[in-house]
Amino acid sequence: MVRETGYYDLLGVSPKASPDEIKKAYRKLALKYHPDKNPSEGEKFKLISQAYEVLSDPKKRDLYDQGGEQAIKEGGMGGGEFSSPMDIFNMFFGGGGRTQRERRGKNVVHQLGVTLEEIYNGSTRKLGLQKNVICEKCEGYGGKKGALEKCSTCKGRGVQIQVQQIGPGMIQQIQSMCSDCHGQGERFNSKDRCKNCNGHKVERKKKILEVHIDKGMKDGQKIIFHGEGDQEPGLEPGDVIIVLDQKDHPVFKRQDDNLIMKMQIKLVEALCGFKKTIRTLDNRMLIIHSPPGQVIKHGDIKCIQNEGMPIYRDPYDKGLLIIQFAVEFPEKHWLPEHMLPELERLLPMREDVMISDDMEEVDLCEMDFESQRRSYSGEAYEEDEHPRGGGVQCQTQ
Repeated sequence: MVRETGYYDLLGVSPKASPDEIKKAYRKLALKYHPDKNPSEGEKFKLISQAYEVLSDPKKRDLYDQGGEQAIKEGGMGGGEFSSPMDIFNMFFGGGGRTQRERRGKNVVHQLGVTLEEIYNGSTRKLGLQKNVICEKCEGYGGKKGALEKCSTCKGRGVQIQVQQIGPGMIQQIQSMCSDCHGQGERFNSKDRCKNCNGHKVERKKKILEVHIDKGMKDGQKIIFHGEGDQEPGLEPGDVIIVLDQKDHPVFKRQDDNLIMKMQIKLVEALCGFKKTIRTLDNRMLIIHSPPGQVIKHGDIKCIQNEGMPIYRDPYDKGLLIIQFAVEFPEKHWLPEHMLPELERLLPMREDVMISDDMEEVDLCEMDFESQRRSYSGEAYEEDEHPRGGGVQCQTQ
């Protein structure tokens, strides 16, 4: 029994969610609320990262399920205490550690929605990105060479310090990046500043990337464009990381390299055989058949070899196409009553039931699911002083 569901609610998953479901939920939310995309959602990004740090670790998750957030803190396994949200994000998306970020620019992560058909057949998508590039006019210097001077606002320190009184005899120092020189400690006069980039050393340009989706790629798989991230003077550009987000398909569900589909058949088909067609993801038509006498039961599972998903980097080999059968029974009174004995003679014999005089005969009736729902939610109960009835109700025939 899970004591608290706060972390699960943050990720939008059930307490019974698998590790893969937790990963997928974090991936979508982290990309949505990343500070680069949503600067005002920094607190939400932090909470999502904290929840993922706990639920992605089996030991921490087990401790959280038993005792909630308080147990995590008391157990010295505090979510978010030892890793910053950005460290978790970079570790998940392959963004590198702190030392790497000091030498390189930031990685840019984009989520790309893809259909199951695109992953099955392979495809190429064009993606337009806005990125910073070194200003061609000033070559990343920011202005006229030799005209750079110490920032008078911060005295060359790159930071400004404000002193605030927060009580009698108590002061607080707040340090922030200098807004005039953007933390550089140096700046150009307006007349010496590069007119092309306005002294920012970089300019914004559009870049078209061709994203090649290979056959058999998986949901959440990353495609990396090395050195295609934002450029910054003195730093090696970061990477552009494309994360595939597989969309749901109306017919097929993917499970690793297998495809799963449900097929409804009528009772006559289940008993007497059938022929059915299946349209594949590459638009071929398959014919499947069940010979007369080979009974298909409700819930039976059959498979077709080599008609599942292509194996990544070995696309001529494929997984299984798994078919789950659902037998559709006829409605009540579908056959005139006088013909039922004739049908019974054709079907396997029913079992004889021993009935004695001390047995009690009762009626079968339809389930009233609405009454059942109200009973469990408490809506069907009357005031406490009245006796409470049993849970599930039956409809009168």
